[in-house]
Amino acid sequence: MQDGTTYAVTGDIPAMWLRDSSAQLRPYLIAARDEPEIAKLLIGLSKRQFKYLQIDPYANAFNEEDNGNCWEKDDTKKNGWVWERKYEVDSLCYPLQFAYLIWKNTGHTQQFDKAFHEGAKKIIKVFSTEQYHEEKSPYHFVRKNTYFTDTLSRNGKGALVKSGIGMTWSGFRPSDDACAYGYLVPSNMFAVVVLRYLEEIAGDILHDFKLKKDAETLRKQIYEGIESYGITKTEEFGDVYAYETDGYGQYHLMDDANVPSLLSMTYLGYQGKNKEVAEHTRRFILSEGNPYYYEGRKAAGIGSSHTPTKYIWHIALAMEV
Repeated sequence: MQDGTTYAVTGDIPAMWLRDSSAQLRPYLIAARDEPEIAKLLIGLSKRQFKYLQIDPYANAFNEEDNGNCWEKDDTKKNGWVWERKYEVDSLCYPLQFAYLIWKNTGHTQQFDKAFHEGAKKIIKVFSTEQYHEEKSPYHFVRKNTYFTDTLSRNGKGALVKSGIGMTWSGFRPSDDACAYGYLVPSNMFAVVVLRYLEEIAGDILHDFKLKKDAETLRKQIYEGIESYGITKTEEFGDVYAYETDGYGQYHLMDDANVPSLLSMTYLGYQGKNKEVAEHTRRFILSEGNPYYYEGRKAAGIGSSHTPTKYIWHIALAMEV
């Protein structure tokens, strides 16, 4: 792009997802160590991601320019840059992770500019606001004449959740399907990991010690929320992490193929208080106890509510290794 940023189209859709663009270009991090042009490309992507975060931190996908293109004319607060405004916690995690990995793999720090600094503050603000979704959140999303997995209930507010339990609320999953319960545990796990990255960036690069402290405080709150409210007991598998919960005692026991997922805990770098809970969870989600686990004559693995029944995703197969 003329402004020095990189716009990465996601698949066959003319829009850039914050999550997908990070995952698409991540394999180039190794080559970027010795190839300045590749490093420039990756830094450009990071800069564009944080440009978008300043435009709308609740959006998941953006246009190349302010042209008004969109997936649907949804009932939500939108502007011409936004292709889709499904709020997903992981959409805020991936840009932090990507900027951090550029630094750690190449030594480059140009991505930590003013836009990054302001975008990081917005991420903290949104995560903190969504810890009290019922009382404080400005976000709503309604898509008319569609499947229930493509919109939020209660006039766009989503299913009722208990506020102040530590975890941060998400409207949608990484699959872009709506959450059954608003506390999406694997996405909160991802948030814990990237907030630790932000602490390091804020201290070592930005020298913003208030931001570092804010990230640390939020990370600890989310972590305690996961470990206190995100675990439930099952008769067959023992204590396991739920995929989603509402904080009131309702749990959705499953796993989805897209990352972040419960299967991707190790890949993401999340460590709970009791490693046996993670082991029990893995055993559960790789069994018929998980409604999206499928076995056939040639393969077995995890699928998604976003894809046809009995289809497994290569993403989950990669995470299983």
